[in-house]
Amino acid sequence: MSSTQVEQLQGVVIRFAGDSGDGMQLTGDRFTAETASLGNDLSTLPNFPAEIRAPQGTLPGVSSFQLHFAQDRVLTPGDRPDVLVAMNPAALKANLGDLPRGATIVVDTDAFGKRNLAKVGYASNPLEDDTLESWHVHGLPLTSITVEALGDFDLTRKEKERAKNMFALGLLSWLYTRPLQGTRAFLKAKFAKNPEILEANLTALMAGYHYGETTEDFAHRYEVAPATMPPGRYRNITGNTATAYGLAAAAQRSGLPLVLGTYPITPASDILHALSGLKRYGVTTVQAEDEIAGVGIALGASFGGALGVTSTSGPGLALKAETIGLAVATELPLVVIDVQRGGPSTGLPTKTEQADLLQALYGRNGESPVAVIAPATPSGCFDAALEAVRIATQYRTPVILLSDGYLANGSEPWQIPEVAELPDLRVEFATEPNATDAKGRPAFHPYVRDPETLARPWAVPGTKGLEHRIGGIEKADGTGEISYDPDNHDLMVRLRAAKIARIADTIPDLAVDDPDGDAEVLILGWGSTYGPIASAVRDVRLAGMKVAQAHLTHLNPMPSNTGDVLRRYRRVIVPEMNMGQLALLLRGTYLVDVQSHTQVRGLPFTSSDLADVIAAAVVGDAPKTVDPDDTGALDDGADDLPADDAPVAAPNESGANA
Repeated sequence: MSSTQVEQLQGVVIRFAGDSGDGMQLTGDRFTAETASLGNDLSTLPNFPAEIRAPQGTLPGVSSFQLHFAQDRVLTPGDRPDVLVAMNPAALKANLGDLPRGATIVVDTDAFGKRNLAKVGYASNPLEDDTLESWHVHGLPLTSITVEALGDFDLTRKEKERAKNMFALGLLSWLYTRPLQGTRAFLKAKFAKNPEILEANLTALMAGYHYGETTEDFAHRYEVAPATMPPGRYRNITGNTATAYGLAAAAQRSGLPLVLGTYPITPASDILHALSGLKRYGVTTVQAEDEIAGVGIALGASFGGALGVTSTSGPGLALKAETIGLAVATELPLVVIDVQRGGPSTGLPTKTEQADLLQALYGRNGESPVAVIAPATPSGCFDAALEAVRIATQYRTPVILLSDGYLANGSEPWQIPEVAELPDLRVEFATEPNATDAKGRPAFHPYVRDPETLARPWAVPGTKGLEHRIGGIEKADGTGEISYDPDNHDLMVRLRAAKIARIADTIPDLAVDDPDGDAEVLILGWGSTYGPIASAVRDVRLAGMKVAQAHLTHLNPMPSNTGDVLRRYRRVIVPEMNMGQLALLLRGTYLVDVQSHTQVRGLPFTSSDLADVIAAAVVGDAPKTVDPDDTGALDDGADDLPADDAPVAAPNESGANA
């Protein structure tokens, strides 16, 4: 046994990296689950190729999983990893630039042969020259040790080598004093029908743990104390799972059966997977033949008196546009989940972006306003799903929920709410005639509106006496008869817009975090930029500067006090993972000189980058990346392009969609 000392840490950022077939996502997920069980606050960032099996040993084939865990509040997965576990040269080269000097690197030396080195352009072995002299490197023959540990198993060498991720997981679990009980239970459930593979994985896991105990390679092991969190029951949850659970909970609270009509698409498919396991809660999932059929199923379900939901990403949202417009015309509830990803077209299927905001608002023919909301955190997707259902059913309108790949795949601790604390979403269907016809007989007029919400009645087909016309051709106000009258069309367009505007009456004001109330700079975000912005604001305040922060969840309509908030500050900066879409909306709507700070790299902002932008704004020296041409127009990115003679990275042209 080694005499390794235990050192206490406030927090740590670990990145597991290897080939897409090395099991890095599973390794990171299991390490995260054990970390959550210890009570640390955490945030994760899975990052993987779009191809199902990318070229082995190459830079495009690198898959990674980053985890930031600490004993205090964690807002982001971390800007730069303190520890990199690299399973091959490609993983090392792809991630080395993100490591601060002095970070720890654990590498599988067995993978650093001439062929693998040549694949990524290493002329010599970086483990043997001075390439890594600025880092603490632990070169371990992970593959051969794993194969040796599994010597008694009747498995091929290739099968034994596949367990090296479990060896690495065991080693890192020892190094950071993580338990193994949950992982053992997970493996027993996963491989219950294959005892030989089960025992091999368990053996490799324990071999890695015991290697840490007995080796002299590590002078320290580390502990991170549990975070102080409000009392309650917690679980680790991803954004997609939280969205699925929020939809199921909303269906229960509304008393409606949930029907998900959808087509699998990265990164939204896990919503379908999660909901398909909830049939016992009145959830029906239909995997349609395409995106158009999926949204048609959802809208048909709403017409039939169910909670109709469809899930997709940006390309699918474009295909669903006509049916969403039909839902606007028929004024039926419809929840559309858009898990945004890099575009255009197939773009970056497994990377994150916020570039669907304008499409969500205006990507349909005609004047077809819908409600749009965006969760800020993975666990916040649960509440956003509940809110989307509330708005859709109360106002009889489509609601687009804008998540993104960062939220969908990232995870954090979630305090499981008490059912009694969830909002009451019960729906009242029309059951009686609400008008009289020309002869004075009872009649049902489907477009007689609620005076507060302007919502029309929701009548389930087959209800006696409530037969009514449905469809996309314009209807007459009140009676619902087909109408081509110009004045009626003008009226109906304005009524539908007014209905969406009235949603603002039932949403909270935009809250501003401005501790002393005298900051002159406001940082305004939406969606998944919340964590990096909040972390950056925290750092800037610790440096003694004053800055205010606000975050929009409701994007259409926006809170009623949004304009007043914007006009309160000398400078308003909006960081977005697009070319400035929200900033454009704010300028046009409120006539405020909002400034953009944008990136479209397929990755979330780093808090250090935002902290630099905020600090410069506070002292009055805004960097060029903040609305550099000061035109107030949508940022075309021209100022961010490389010089004519600068090298430009070649895009991944595979077009594959995992």
